[in-house]
Amino acid sequence: MNDPVLVINCGSSSIKYALIAADPDAPRLAGLAERLGGSDARLKGLDSRGEPFERALAGEDHVRALEAILDGLEGQRPGAVGHRIVHGGERFTRATLIDDAVVAAIEETAALAPLHNPANLQGVAATRQLFPELPQVAVFDTAFHQTLPPRAYRYALPEALYRDHGIRRYGFHGTSHAYVSTRADALSSLEGGGWLTAHLGNGCSTAAVRGGRSLDTSMGLTPLEGLVMGTRSGDVDPGLHSHLARRLGWPLERIDEVLNRGSGLLGLSGLTHDMRELEAAAEEGHAGAQLAIEVFCYRVAKSLAALSCALPRLDGIVFTGGIGENSPLVREKVVDHLPHFGLGLDRAANAATVRGREGRIDGRHPAAPRLWVIPTDEEGRIAEETRQLLGGTAP
Repeated sequence: MNDPVLVINCGSSSIKYALIAADPDAPRLAGLAERLGGSDARLKGLDSRGEPFERALAGEDHVRALEAILDGLEGQRPGAVGHRIVHGGERFTRATLIDDAVVAAIEETAALAPLHNPANLQGVAATRQLFPELPQVAVFDTAFHQTLPPRAYRYALPEALYRDHGIRRYGFHGTSHAYVSTRADALSSLEGGGWLTAHLGNGCSTAAVRGGRSLDTSMGLTPLEGLVMGTRSGDVDPGLHSHLARRLGWPLERIDEVLNRGSGLLGLSGLTHDMRELEAAAEEGHAGAQLAIEVFCYRVAKSLAALSCALPRLDGIVFTGGIGENSPLVREKVVDHLPHFGLGLDRAANAATVRGREGRIDGRHPAAPRLWVIPTDEEGRIAEETRQLLGGTAP
């Protein structure tokens, strides 16, 4: 399929989009409709000349926002729509053509991702209404991790909870881990490399990937498990819920809210969830910011060390995501926590690799694992999987 693919990542009050041509060097029309339904709703993005634009969408819903997005595509017509769907459960192991049965199955899985799947389905409903003639493809965050072996995805819980209710580890950020590990193979001229990938942003996860297959990952049943994130706690003692309920009288809803929206970098620092602001505050001596950075980096390194057990050979570590791509300080601290891996950080190369630059930041010793910074391209991966499905080839 040579027509452009319109990639949609739909949230409850936002739509992130990109029109991606078959030619990888062609410019992208991309942007974000945000605060939908409110008086301050806006559509902003870049046109085909790379120039920024912005327009008001006061009070508009998802359908109206998509109509506005269409108007901004400069006459280019997509040949298909690729949707990011966060949770596909065990049923969806690859990109899937959307029909009513697929929509129903995604709705059934919404209990595992209540903050994400319903919002993703809003985008599906809106684009099916606007483009009834176009093929619509669901690309699942969880699908890439369906290659995990049982020893990695099973919890030590009664069998019936897995068999009857699907309680297991699923993993997320699959399109990002798939993209950067494939790119690392290409950049390193390795076939079937063994990589530890660290997607570090407001949401964070790590993965162990060998030969394009995910062997383990840090997130679990939900995106709350694993690393410290912007506002999410990551791993805590499972007994915390009952402790807070007994001691403070908190209902489950409040505990869930605190762990998902009031913890992580924000909770530790008491200041912000933004790593850039934390680094600036830490330089000025803010103790909470310093603690948040130290805990964040230690937990990333601890996770990478644990996931290395899944790899028969470690070829290197890949940093990606907003923090992974743009924070030399975080990368340096993470690497410094892993001296037993024989990593050699080139501090000058590390400091220079920011603002979307792709680069190798190790000392290039032939026997040492490689260190890469690779900007992720989740939209590009979604477009690629959409094309492969419609072209009849497996991604």
